[in-house]
Amino acid sequence: MALDKTYRLVPGTTVFDAEQSAKGYHLNQFCMSLVTAENRTLYLADERAYLNAWPLREEQKRALLDRDLNAAMREGGNIYFLAKWGATLGLSFQQMAGSMTGMTEQEYRAMMVGGGRSVEGNRIDHAVLDAAYADPAPPDVHATITGAVFTSHVPAIGAAMDHDKTDEPYWRPVFEGYEFSRRWQEENLPDVVFLVYNDHATAFDQSLTPTFVLGTGASYPTADEGYGPRPVPGITGDPDLAAHIAHSLISDDFDLTLVNEMPVDHGLTVPLSLMFGDVEEWPCKVIPFHVNVVQYPVPSGSRCFALGRSLRRAIESYVGPLKVQVWGTGGMSHQLQGPRAGLINREWDNAFLDRLVEDPVGLSRVAHLEYVEEAGSEGIELVMWLIARGAMSDVDGGGEVEVTHRFYHVPASNTAVGHLILENHPRVEGPAAKE
Repeated sequence: MALDKTYRLVPGTTVFDAEQSAKGYHLNQFCMSLVTAENRTLYLADERAYLNAWPLREEQKRALLDRDLNAAMREGGNIYFLAKWGATLGLSFQQMAGSMTGMTEQEYRAMMVGGGRSVEGNRIDHAVLDAAYADPAPPDVHATITGAVFTSHVPAIGAAMDHDKTDEPYWRPVFEGYEFSRRWQEENLPDVVFLVYNDHATAFDQSLTPTFVLGTGASYPTADEGYGPRPVPGITGDPDLAAHIAHSLISDDFDLTLVNEMPVDHGLTVPLSLMFGDVEEWPCKVIPFHVNVVQYPVPSGSRCFALGRSLRRAIESYVGPLKVQVWGTGGMSHQLQGPRAGLINREWDNAFLDRLVEDPVGLSRVAHLEYVEEAGSEGIELVMWLIARGAMSDVDGGGEVEVTHRFYHVPASNTAVGHLILENHPRVEGPAAKE
């Protein structure tokens, strides 16, 4: 299932999509630096020196130095960002637009006074469009989802690892539950982990509360959560796969916030440490996917489950021999605030694990009230597990899953620890059909 990008065929038009954004990221960030008077002064004093301070390709620098907006657009520039650059040079929007059409400012203004450019003669040629929609030969290889990992992401677990406390009597039972998992992970190493987690007031505070955040950048540093950054590596992203997923999920009517820069906190790094151990760098790429489960309204279990199903279609439509795992993190039962702080519900937790395997559709219908009442206010993190579960092949009848490992322990600091590994066995090759 190729993604529909026929908008690229509209003549004389550059649509700013995820691929263009990745290509022009530093170029557009350079433009944004010019919103301060100090930086505008520095730029105008020595354009080349200012540009050299940015990680720009020479083609991008040359486009700016030559005042060639068409070249800047080809290099990933977006007109709203480039407008900051144009304003620094004293150019009006009509001057900039005119320069891209081969007109002087006066000629362009006269055209606009006369009613603007006609759409006639500026549409896609029918033969070009027909060729774009012709069925191409299907690619030989698509990405596959090989499994799902579900785990709690307790910050104290990371602290125990960082301070060599894993063999202490209190912590030993927790880490023994992941010994098999590390061996399994070594034998089933993916190319990419799509890691679903929630930020804990680290990258996102009350100035910005996005519901779903897809990391489309090349790398992300480890966050400082008040105690200093954990002594673990930052993550390397996969911008190409992330851009493909963004296009697919948004086309499937999921509203995402796309982020190229953000620190990643224990919600992401603790699961990586549990599954990979103490390493100098993570052995695979990681695409971070944040879900707001801190401030209500939070997404429902059914919405998360549906997103997982859409995610599977997105990944399986990606051309290339990538092996992908989808991880759902957070939970299990715990409450960190109020007179009920310390709440643990073993029975409910284990019933959740049972239903996650055997009845994920029914589990996705559980209301927020039940999560909060039975699993504690922070137990709502478990809705994130439903994204990973929805990405498995058995959900749509396209295969089956195998329970490889299951573990449950109380306590780890304030939390019950849950962990599950499902291996994914698609019944057929190729991308999943969309309903």
